[in-house]
Amino acid sequence: MIKRLFTSESVTEGHPDKVCDKISDSVLDALLAQDPMSRVAAETCCNTGFALLMGEVTTNAVVDLEKIVRQAVLEIGYDDEAKGFDGNTCEVIIRLDKQSADIAMGVDSSVENKAHGEDKYDLIGAGDQGMVFGYACNETPELMPMPISLAHRLTARLTEVRKTGLLDYLRPDGKAQVSVEYHDDKVARIEAIVVSTQHDESVDIERLRSDVKRVVIDEVIPGTLIDKDTKIFINPTGRFVIGGPHGDSGLTGRKIIVDSYGGYCPHGGGAFSGKDATKVDRSACYMARYVCKNIVAGGLADKCQLDVAYAIGVAKPVATQINTFGTGKISDEIIAKIVDEVFDLRPAAIIEQLELRKPQFSKTCNYGHFGRENCGFRWEETDKVEEIKKVADRLSK
Repeated sequence: MIKRLFTSESVTEGHPDKVCDKISDSVLDALLAQDPMSRVAAETCCNTGFALLMGEVTTNAVVDLEKIVRQAVLEIGYDDEAKGFDGNTCEVIIRLDKQSADIAMGVDSSVENKAHGEDKYDLIGAGDQGMVFGYACNETPELMPMPISLAHRLTARLTEVRKTGLLDYLRPDGKAQVSVEYHDDKVARIEAIVVSTQHDESVDIERLRSDVKRVVIDEVIPGTLIDKDTKIFINPTGRFVIGGPHGDSGLTGRKIIVDSYGGYCPHGGGAFSGKDATKVDRSACYMARYVCKNIVAGGLADKCQLDVAYAIGVAKPVATQINTFGTGKISDEIIAKIVDEVFDLRPAAIIEQLELRKPQFSKTCNYGHFGRENCGFRWEETDKVEEIKKVADRLSK
């Protein structure tokens, strides 16, 4: 029997980096609501007492950016200076410019379309060069790796018990980490759980540890995965009163591993939040997840990873690669042919298929962009399973 450990972490919406992701995606949603063709690359940084919104935007929308920033901060729960950050009073700095004309030219009319005169899906080229990865596996019902799935459930539960008042002394910042032990590549047990949460200065640390164990960990982690050797750490350094932007600076896009698969598969390096769907950093990652999830849901493999590479201004990917890690019921070569036949990986086709012109992105920025089956994200649907099976039957003969 081969044993291995894998660890993933998640953070709550009050983490300073996630404050910035929330602001950037809230701005994106507000612009898309008025102008679905908006081009947006919005980034935010924050620290004690201020939030700076910067980047490039091309849009016909007219919105109150300062109001959007403040509302995003307040929704998280930073609504009082006693918590270290207050959306009502923090300084808001806006530094947005128009998108580069050179980049816009490449996106608006792709090099490939000019050269070959292809169909409407060649009218939008990739917004930049780069590679993206998608992944799915059958370790969890939502077809995500177990470590990141459990870590996200813990941080989501921390937020739930804070906002409902069940643990009203909690504050918005927090983290969770889960180490899963695998036996012959199958989930066997949990080796370690780490939860750290910001809190009111008046709460006793032992009370906090007892409460978090009882209403967070015990409610989220399956008892069958915990044994006498499982290590559980709750606020291991003790007090965690100063948190959020008051405790550390934040920046959009600095939690890309939390946002994706917890390190379980490679990452191309591009962040998601604040970017409209012409940026393949975001849209193609969503599409790659959609492809892999449908392949695993269709029973073609227990695990599936898709690697896609793009060139700026070119609609069609310059390279794709399927890897099922030896779990495929048919060869990776045939699965790759199925992907080519069933899925269109050009940016314009991705945008249409996954409905990426509509406001929805402020919902993505916490607890992972993938595996969120109750949020209405098209990339989490498994509506291509039957088509995949039919093509697989034909190509396998």
